[in-house]
Amino acid sequence: MTQPKTWSDRFESALHPAIARFNASIGFDIQLIEYDITGSIAHAKMLAHTGIISKEEAMQLVTGLEQIRIEYQEGHFNPGIEAEDVHFAVERRLTELVGDVGKKLHTARSRNDQVGTDIRLYLRDQITEIRQQLREYQGVLLRHAEKHVETLIPGYTHLQRAQPLSLAHHLLAYFQMAQRDWERLGEVYKRTNISPLGSGALAGTTFPIDRHFTASELEFGGVYANSLDGVSDRDFAIEFLCASSLIMVHLSRLSEELILWASQEFSFITLKDNCSTGSSIMPQKKNPDIPELVRGKTGRVFGHLQALLTIMKGLPLAYNKDLQEDKEGIFDSVKTVQGSLEAMTILLREGLEFRTERLSAAVEEDFSNATDVADYLAAKGVPFREAYNLVGKVVKTSLAAGKLLKDLTLEEWQELHPAFEEDIYQAIAPKQVVAARNSYGGTGFEQVRNAIESAKTQLL
Repeated sequence: MTQPKTWSDRFESALHPAIARFNASIGFDIQLIEYDITGSIAHAKMLAHTGIISKEEAMQLVTGLEQIRIEYQEGHFNPGIEAEDVHFAVERRLTELVGDVGKKLHTARSRNDQVGTDIRLYLRDQITEIRQQLREYQGVLLRHAEKHVETLIPGYTHLQRAQPLSLAHHLLAYFQMAQRDWERLGEVYKRTNISPLGSGALAGTTFPIDRHFTASELEFGGVYANSLDGVSDRDFAIEFLCASSLIMVHLSRLSEELILWASQEFSFITLKDNCSTGSSIMPQKKNPDIPELVRGKTGRVFGHLQALLTIMKGLPLAYNKDLQEDKEGIFDSVKTVQGSLEAMTILLREGLEFRTERLSAAVEEDFSNATDVADYLAAKGVPFREAYNLVGKVVKTSLAAGKLLKDLTLEEWQELHPAFEEDIYQAIAPKQVVAARNSYGGTGFEQVRNAIESAKTQLL
């Protein structure tokens, strides 16, 4: 079989079938069809607005394009690789529907500025959707935080017990990460929301087009000031993949903690049956599949970012076929981020419970209050570094004796330093340790409650 020619009479033969398959993008850029139709409608209206075609011709084009939209939505329009890409597929079908006037649609336009417009329209919608998902995810984190202000959890540095924390404070750290993700995508949206339509293949066009008209029709915030830049820029796509990678980093970090917390060694959370799976041979197991998959899928988005950076790093101006490779990575990243956010939100909302009794016990069984002993002495006039060294010795001797700091008698404390008094026991009680850290942004209960109110305001 040979493929029909889609080019001018400059070519005497069609592509080799294998090359046609290799060259075609219709298998994946069909996802852009409704955006391609929307952009084409705006272009047709502009052609009539500037007198390049008649209003009657523009009406025929718009009617035909909307018919193609309906056919696609109803599953009746399924072009194959003979169309090569979504743009040719739409134009060919349009000509079948409205006749030769369909051939006028491509006046003053190139596939280069056309695909640039399509991908921006697509990504604009996906950014809006992901930002909404981030808000839902943040809302679930916030609801947990409201319930667990005075629930304590061990805090870690280097994955070693460090200081006890409010569980709400811990969860609000992820809320703030998601807030930056939300804000970052808002910035990416602004740079995505610029119209390249009218840039032509690379140099603009001789026709008296009105680029601001089409930008307004498509609700773009502006137009590219340079036609070369308009057709070759993919900075916005790279920025989107950067922002997506950071979203996945943050989801993956929480996933790692949930995996640890669900283990028997930690037992900080219980996974519910609706969000976990079992083993095919070990009947007692309950596996944290959702966070494990999120952690694993993170690498996909990282890979797409690296791939697009590699594509762009050596491209001369203007458009090059290499840019066809941007779409699959963008499409897969959108799918991965949206799916991961949905799954993690469901898991947090209805798939786990915090084991508050186990968490309370956990903060009673370590030396994470040692810093507070040093702070206690420093507050009584002992130089902090001296106090720090003294407490290090206390921990060492307590470990040797199989004791915790709370188990030492007042006499033992006073043998270490005469500044110790009866109030040392209150000072090192876990809830007091947490409550005392009342500096702005700290884990003190008062600060956490303030942070929750601020978070509510951010969501609004």
